[in-house]
Amino acid sequence: QVQLVESGGGLVQAGGSLRLSCAASGRTFSSYAMGWFRQAPGKEREFVAAVSWSGGSTYYADSVKGRFTISRDNDKNTVYLQMNSLKPEDTAVYYCAANAVRPSSWSYEYNHWGQGTQVTVSS
Repeated sequence: QVQLVESGGGLVQAGGSLRLSCAASGRTFSSYAMGWFRQAPGKEREFVAAVSWSGGSTYYADSVKGRFTISRDNDKNTVYLQMNSLKPEDTAVYYCAANAVRPSSWSYEYNHWGQGTQVTVSS
C-alpha cells in the first residue's frame, strides 16, 4: 500500500511557476511508476505527466510539453511536478497517482491517488 499527499498548489499569475510535490508513505515507493493528472471544473480528469519507477523515463501531455517537468526522488519518497510558463487553462486540481505496472497516461491503470492540490492561474 502507498498513501500519497500532494502539496505546493496555489494562486499564480500567468507566466509564473509552481512546483508541486507528492509525498508517499510506505517502503515500496520506488517500485511504482508515478503520474500527475488534473481536473478542471466541469471537465474530465486528464493526464499531465508520468515517470518510470527509476525516473529514467518521462512522458507528457502535449498541452504541457516543454513547460512542465516531472521528476522523483526515491530516497525522499517524493515525486515533483515543476510547472513553468503557466497559463489560465492550467487551472485545475492536480492529483498524483501511483501505478504498480507502468507510467501510463490512463487514469484507470493507477492504483493509488492523493487528495489533490488546487492550482489557479490568473490572467
